[in-house]
Amino acid sequence: MYLHTTTGLILAGGAGRRVGGQDKGLLDWQGKSLAAQVAARLRPQVGRLLISCNRNSEYYATLADVTVSDSRRDFQGPLAGLEAVAGVVDSEFLVISPCDTPELPLNLAARLLEALVLSGKDISYAHDGERGQYLCAALRCTILPSVGHYLDKGGRAVRQWYAQHEAAPVDFSDEPLCFNNYNELDLIRPVSTPQ
Repeated sequence: MYLHTTTGLILAGGAGRRVGGQDKGLLDWQGKSLAAQVAARLRPQVGRLLISCNRNSEYYATLADVTVSDSRRDFQGPLAGLEAVAGVVDSEFLVISPCDTPELPLNLAARLLEALVLSGKDISYAHDGERGQYLCAALRCTILPSVGHYLDKGGRAVRQWYAQHEAAPVDFSDEPLCFNNYNELDLIRPVSTPQ
């Protein structure tokens, strides 16, 4: 319904501290990289797919229409990835996902966008029944410029940036396992060449 007015963004620009500094999106999960798994699930749900990455951009470019890198140094978190796409996105809506949720719901965008439009709010994010999944969210692209101001003031927490806007949780308690994130080395195995 909102396919042509929606851009997807996979956040793969982290430092990978929990996986020994490796690029988490390139780690193998069930025979393919985590980022490839997420891209395969998110791409059909959006009109255009972007990946925010700070290394291995050549590989990520095989998965997305466009890759972007943070303008800030030293891996400043997922909001720096959002800031980086602010000048690239020309759609009405943006649906975001981290690169380590390979079982992402196949109806993530539809459910988030329906709630966003019906509520009239700026942001909608998935709630798995126990906690908010703040990096699985939809937002109106008109609020993207505020990310830079928030980061300039030292803010880093996604939830606190959301609190500056009208945000609504969306009940995904029927699919809680879809938000499992694989960011520990005992759950995934590193590969030298991503699939």
